[in-house]
Amino acid sequence: MTSPASDGIEVRRVTADEWMLWRAARLEALRESPAAFGSQLTDWIEAPESRWRERLSVPGAHDLLAIDGEHVVGMITGMPVADDPSRTELISMWVAPSARGTGLAADLIDRIVDWATEAGASVLDLSVMPDNPSAHRAYERAGFTPLDEPGDLLPDGRREIRMRRTLR
Repeated sequence: MTSPASDGIEVRRVTADEWMLWRAARLEALRESPAAFGSQLTDWIEAPESRWRERLSVPGAHDLLAIDGEHVVGMITGMPVADDPSRTELISMWVAPSARGTGLAADLIDRIVDWATEAGASVLDLSVMPDNPSAHRAYERAGFTPLDEPGDLLPDGRREIRMRRTLR
């Protein structure tokens, strides 16, 4: 599915058959914003095709890329929570520096909110790095609030910040 986003950017859902396009975007995100993700470039740079295809084949997941001409300028995934169909997660969010401040982040988040709502979820959760105030503000503007529960433990001893948006 392809649909227009802001400023001529097309947002489209990708499948496992488009793993090379997703791979290029994900590696660029990990290169450009290494502190924004739990994964590191070294975790994925040598990953075989099968790992990329597996990542894009999670049942019920919704993987989107934002493309401006020939360049991927954003990505996001909605991931169902296997043991709780009322919950979904927003993961792998990234917007290229050239597209920041354009409203693309809000558009991508809105698309995942719509997907999660249509899938019957009542909440959408995410984790954000504690030293990423821009992302934290973007998520708050999109209706997410911090949770009291601790996020994943980071190598330096800090924890990710967990946030939630109620969908219904």
